[in-house]
Amino acid sequence: MAVFWNSQGPSSTLAWKESQIPAPALGIQLRSLEVQNFSDLDKAFEETTKVRAGALIITPDPVFVTNLQRIADFAAKNRLPSIFHLREFVEFGGLMTYGPDRPDAFRRAATYVDKILKGAKPAELPVEQPTKFELVINLKTAKQIGVTIPQTVLYRADKVIK
Repeated sequence: MAVFWNSQGPSSTLAWKESQIPAPALGIQLRSLEVQNFSDLDKAFEETTKVRAGALIITPDPVFVTNLQRIADFAAKNRLPSIFHLREFVEFGGLMTYGPDRPDAFRRAATYVDKILKGAKPAELPVEQPTKFELVINLKTAKQIGVTIPQTVLYRADKVIK
């Protein structure tokens, strides 16, 4: 699996490190492809093709968020199953996304704003992690790249794009 990550981005670096933990036990070989800016994407695309990666993982980072269409197009053209953490990736043609439900996170953030406006001290409010995650699958992309998504996975999906 090719993994696009940015060593300059804290979230991306953490995702890269965490993805390495289960890979050996699952028999998955990860190929590190660092992308720190727009121009690095072309090199990462070339390397992904050169090593004949079987799938593509994109870690959380602004450089990828601003290039979702380009990455989704590359993955589709090369028949690569791909995953990212934002729903928009699937809407641009990526295969699937799994990540925090952002509307839920925004609603929860609003409760913090409300508490602060009512006098709570921000330093005294607990730090919260996302509690709701969503799985979105693009069946049109799956068909285009020749991947069959098991029915059990489709049942678990929060949204399926047909």
